[in-house]
Amino acid sequence: MTRWGEPFRESDALATAAVLDQAQVAIVVVDRFSLLRYWNPFARELFGFVGGRDYVGLSLLDIGIHESDREHASQLARRVLRGEPWEGTFAVLKGDSTWIHVRAQAVPMRDDSGEIDGIALIAREALRSGRVEEQYGLLERIGSRLASSLEFDSTVKGVAGILVPQFADHCFIDLYDHDRLVRQVSVHAEGWSPPARTWFDVGDEVRYTERHFVTQALRRLETVVSGDHLFENSPTDRSDVVSRQVGVTSAIAAPLRARGEVLGVLTLALSGLSPRQKSTYGGFDRDLVGAIASRVALAIDNARLFEEERSTALAFQDSLLPSVFPQLDGLTVATRYLPAGPLQAHGHGVQTQVGGDFYDAIPLSAGRVGLVIGDVEGRGPHAAAVMGQLRAALRAFAQADREPADILRELDEWVRQLGQPDGKGGTWIPSVSCLYMVYDAWSRELSYANAGHAAPLLVTSESVETLDLEITDRMLGVRAKGAAGEDIVYHQANLSLPIGATLVMYTDGLVDRRPIGGRADPELALERMAERVAEVADKDVDQIAEVAAHSVPGELDDDTALMVVRTHSDELDLMEGWFRSEASTVGEARHLAANTFKEWGMSRDQAELACLLVSEIVTNVVIHATPHPVHREFTGSGVLDSERPLEGDGPADDEFDEDWTDLLEAVSEADEPAEEPWEKEFLLRLRRGATAVWVEVFDHDLRLPRIRSAAADDEGGRGLYLVEQLASRWGSRPTPDGKAVWFEMPMHGDEDEDGTEELG
Repeated sequence: MTRWGEPFRESDALATAAVLDQAQVAIVVVDRFSLLRYWNPFARELFGFVGGRDYVGLSLLDIGIHESDREHASQLARRVLRGEPWEGTFAVLKGDSTWIHVRAQAVPMRDDSGEIDGIALIAREALRSGRVEEQYGLLERIGSRLASSLEFDSTVKGVAGILVPQFADHCFIDLYDHDRLVRQVSVHAEGWSPPARTWFDVGDEVRYTERHFVTQALRRLETVVSGDHLFENSPTDRSDVVSRQVGVTSAIAAPLRARGEVLGVLTLALSGLSPRQKSTYGGFDRDLVGAIASRVALAIDNARLFEEERSTALAFQDSLLPSVFPQLDGLTVATRYLPAGPLQAHGHGVQTQVGGDFYDAIPLSAGRVGLVIGDVEGRGPHAAAVMGQLRAALRAFAQADREPADILRELDEWVRQLGQPDGKGGTWIPSVSCLYMVYDAWSRELSYANAGHAAPLLVTSESVETLDLEITDRMLGVRAKGAAGEDIVYHQANLSLPIGATLVMYTDGLVDRRPIGGRADPELALERMAERVAEVADKDVDQIAEVAAHSVPGELDDDTALMVVRTHSDELDLMEGWFRSEASTVGEARHLAANTFKEWGMSRDQAELACLLVSEIVTNVVIHATPHPVHREFTGSGVLDSERPLEGDGPADDEFDEDWTDLLEAVSEADEPAEEPWEKEFLLRLRRGATAVWVEVFDHDLRLPRIRSAAADDEGGRGLYLVEQLASRWGSRPTPDGKAVWFEMPMHGDEDEDGTEELG
């Protein structure tokens, strides 16, 4: 082409790539998942892409769209992917951390078959030209930004980010805290910051002179423009000097009013920090800022109300979950709870979402630990209330040393009692997934029952993979009342964990997150989480929990509970021995305990007390142990025993009674080997933890012990009373072939100094 208006000669024709390279407008192409596929040189400059870096395949949200506008961009993507073009303004955080706002048009891109497979975005910088239509676009943009924000900090900072630098070089938001005006936001163009102790900083109490234009705006309750006499009433001489140095030329102050209450004031100013076509504000700008201030005030008021509601809801949620755990021998635990994002409820506005996800680590007898992760169906206060009741019931059942399958059966009954009317004449019963496991650190054995919950990740030094759970039964609450017998059975199984294994237990909110403009893919999300966890597998549990909690990108539509448990054998030891149930073996058992406590470095006084209690519970076994081994089976309908001990006319159904009136001599005379088809015996097991020892005595008697009140002249009956008074904890639990009586004793007493006084 030689002159304007003449057609191109064939030799002058430009290739498409050359046209795009020379275009003074940003052109960006992303696929259906918002991943970058193409951008032209002007886009690199506008968005601040770092030169030389390959951005192909990265998310536009991660390298361009500012976090405050991601929901806005998500809506854009969904709309365009439905085939509708879009035009608007959004915020961009450049590679050098500066803000700009861009005016963009987005259109769908289609493949050869006509299917939409991406988005083409055409953008340019907005608002600096001072054009009236762009200022109206600014008002629309601020309204959209405020409508999508309910968090106080992001609301006030987001407003400043929209206004600076396109409409102002300085933005201040001062809000009343009772009678004090306190600066909440102070944002300046080009990354400039005022020198210390000149202009008021965030958190400072702000005081203006009586004739200052901000004071006039608050007094008159109207927007005030200041220009000609801008420096005459500066708060201090230092602030006046800085204002002149930076070249402030014009300012606007607009009171923030909502529901008849003055919340504070919005102040904007122009200066020499950034080039622009206009250097002073006029009447149109005053009206525009007044309209902006009314929207900002309402958004701030709503944000404050929502923050108060949200903090109340989260405090309620936190009160239902354990905040700290006691020291657990053989285990290190880290937890995370991530609430769901605000939910748009049709007809009810945006609501804070508490949820029903829960976790717990429950100290059990003899150093064992109950581990639980679960998820109540639905969201909102009812789901959280069901979760709180369910967790309390589970703790009670667990601390009574119930078997995992038995606990889930009881919880299933409990959940069905928590139903609510569904409005159709029926009852809505929440379904609950729950995985309950009992871990024994000394044997590394894990006993579990599973009501429809996802298996944890097993992390070892070699791999990260899903823990192979042999059984998975139905979720709690899904069975109709009166269903068939097999429908109510919960099973349990055992497995052994590798040395140093780590379990990552999680709820489905973690893997059901939706990517921007896409759909949830739990399998892919689980793979991604496993990959991220593998990268930090050798780190501590807190780091693993943090990485796992944020390993899957996307929108938080459901709350998430996460518990990371690492096993170890530090400071653990075990000693055990079988003894005949005879009077002479009481001393042998005590001798084994004394030698073991000495070897473990237990303090002298604590060891003597522990040996005394060993004698008491062993004596009980010698007196009351049944001669016949039994078999006990834990089924979904209860506990089934193979036979009843003490057949005949004796008190077979009585509870274990501490009546020692016959004493050991009578027991010894009655124990004639010729009359016993089975030799009575018991197992004494001693466990050492980091700060305590546990003593367990196992026998074949199914009756559980109870404390009785001994009369003043009784010769016996005080053994369990001593155990109750001297041990830190004690209890008993049924076992598959009888029972176990146990107690816990600290390694060192309060009066011991650094544990130096040991049994010698």
